[in-house]
Amino acid sequence: MKLYYSPGACSLAAHIALREAAVTFDAIKVGRDKKTSDGADYNAINPKGYVPALVLDDGQVLTEGPAILQYIADRNPSSGLAPPASDMQRYRLQEWLGFLNSEVHKNFSPFFNPAATEPMKEMARANVLRRLSFTQQALTGRSFLLGERFTVADAYLFTILNWGQYAGIDLGQWPALKALHARVAARPHVQAAMKAEGLSG
Repeated sequence: MKLYYSPGACSLAAHIALREAAVTFDAIKVGRDKKTSDGADYNAINPKGYVPALVLDDGQVLTEGPAILQYIADRNPSSGLAPPASDMQRYRLQEWLGFLNSEVHKNFSPFFNPAATEPMKEMARANVLRRLSFTQQALTGRSFLLGERFTVADAYLFTILNWGQYAGIDLGQWPALKALHARVAARPHVQAAMKAEGLSG
């Protein structure tokens, strides 16, 4: 299995999940020029052009973070990274992944786009603040998004919260979010993924 990633991008969530699930994989870095660290043209692997992409052992390519995260979790159900399909909590997981993907993640896009104007960034920042305030309320009294169990949704939220520095957003205004971020950051597999991507010492 091969994970195509860019350091610190949303692909970090999949990188964390693979390590948490104890799945054997190769991590292949994708540069801004869409060339991979092993010399391939990333656009030929994933014509969408963005990370992550997961190449399965049979050669199939899976794209889109929420789908990849659930696929990884299902490779090792005993990891507890996702509730079983028959459990209502699985739909809660999908609810969170959908919200994080469309409402939180995408509102950070202007901060990584050189062509974005300041008004565009201000509008995006206001949207992020509203979405994170909602997430703070939902987290109150919980250790993780689904309660007391770490799931792939927490890996995704952790990755997004790392981007706050680029948007001038201080997590200190949301105690529950800040605590979740610290809790996830302390996990050994998270630290290993961060180190492998050159994001920590």
